[in-house]
Amino acid sequence: MGKSKVMDGPVYDAKSLGAGRVVVLGFQHMFAMFGSTVLVPALTGLSVSATLLFAGLGTLLFHLISKRKVPAFLGSSFAFLAGYFAISGLEADGMTKAELLPYACFGVAIAGLVYLVLAGLIKAFGVNRVMKFFPPIVTGPIIIAIGLCLSGTAINSCATNWPIAIVAILIIVICNIWGKGMIRITPILLGVLGACALCVFLALMNSRIVTVGAGDAAANYYCIAGNPNFQLFSTASVKAIQNAKWIGMPFAYKDTVFNIFTSGTANSGLLLTSIITIVPISLATIVEHIGDISAISSTVDRNFIKDPGLHRTLIGDGLATTLASLFGAPANTTYGENTGVLTLSKVYDPMVVRLAAVFAICFSFSPKLAACISAIPTPVVGGISLVLYGMISAVGVRNVVENQVDFSKARNVIIAAIILVLSIGITYSAAGSIDFQIGTVAISLSGLAVGSLVGIILNAALPGKDYVFEDKQEAAQSKNSTLKSEPVQKEKNKGKK
Repeated sequence: MGKSKVMDGPVYDAKSLGAGRVVVLGFQHMFAMFGSTVLVPALTGLSVSATLLFAGLGTLLFHLISKRKVPAFLGSSFAFLAGYFAISGLEADGMTKAELLPYACFGVAIAGLVYLVLAGLIKAFGVNRVMKFFPPIVTGPIIIAIGLCLSGTAINSCATNWPIAIVAILIIVICNIWGKGMIRITPILLGVLGACALCVFLALMNSRIVTVGAGDAAANYYCIAGNPNFQLFSTASVKAIQNAKWIGMPFAYKDTVFNIFTSGTANSGLLLTSIITIVPISLATIVEHIGDISAISSTVDRNFIKDPGLHRTLIGDGLATTLASLFGAPANTTYGENTGVLTLSKVYDPMVVRLAAVFAICFSFSPKLAACISAIPTPVVGGISLVLYGMISAVGVRNVVENQVDFSKARNVIIAAIILVLSIGITYSAAGSIDFQIGTVAISLSGLAVGSLVGIILNAALPGKDYVFEDKQEAAQSKNSTLKSEPVQKEKNKGKK
């Protein structure tokens, strides 16, 4: 079969393309998700290798539960970053960040189970009845707040070397706006690679080791011309690359949630705090999931909301998130980057995505690769984060705009205003959270948790609800059907006259 003939239209059976092309397409899907997926552990301190392993395993689990029909890849979710930072930043009995991260993972694991609850409700009562509790006036501002609550972290990282951060940002912008093909759909990866290449060049040409910080926070960095305001690589990260093995286990037991309960030192207050802080974020990621499945349905021209069903895709996504979190990896989510690959390649066979998942699993068993990724300079991470956090907020704005939320209504203005002010205000307040005690259990609520809970309650309590959830693809098809049948209807009316 000739190449032109094969690619004349959409391809639903990739086997017709031949093994060589299928492998290339699999690698394309893996690299599309790679930049964003590994950035989450780089930002949070979670294992890069475990992230790749459970992105692959989570994708395969999702495909199994969704009857192998949906061509979706599950990668690291940025929506939960605020939750990881909130828990790992707590001062609890002198615990280190590494010791606190499993508690954050516990909260994310419970958040993954919320997907299953919603899937059960959708199966029992239908999509429309359940989704009325999560209208865009609630989820939109929550998503906006997620990005804005994280913005301070991005700026602080950029401040370690603004010129490098700006280079990373410019590469992303140029690739995304003017790039074509793979360049356009992998701007994050190219931004990381380009900025890191510049850092390597500068480190070799004109850098000196400087001690930055004081006390326990002191660390040695390669700095341009010995200036601490122009940091490049840390000396510790360079040594880690040199000492890392090429082959090894993707995760350590001490970094898993299981270690909390088997070590005999479980902190019940931290466990409860992580649940209350992180679980509300799942409301936003669930809506993101529904949007992604609708987008994939439109791209592939198959209604996955009905077959295999939204309840199945939610179960797959939720279980993948819980599984990853239990083993110390970030939460998973359906990836828009891979939907972009589907649009460009027009190869819609889910088998290609499963092949990408297998490649990710293979890469996870290389500690050397994980050490290289962990060595990404802080300003590079800052520049990438600045764009990504802004994009998260932009998705929230799009959610509000596309669903035509009516801000002439006082109830909508009040709900959005309170969600935003509580989420952002508490995050950047002197306390940074709302703390209280129930018996012997200390609970800390992040600004995002407070804003989300209050917004959901207000929407349920205030009169004047005007939003009705509907399957976007069905609505589009219904609209097209109406437009096509309009001339026929006119002819009928003309005949009657």
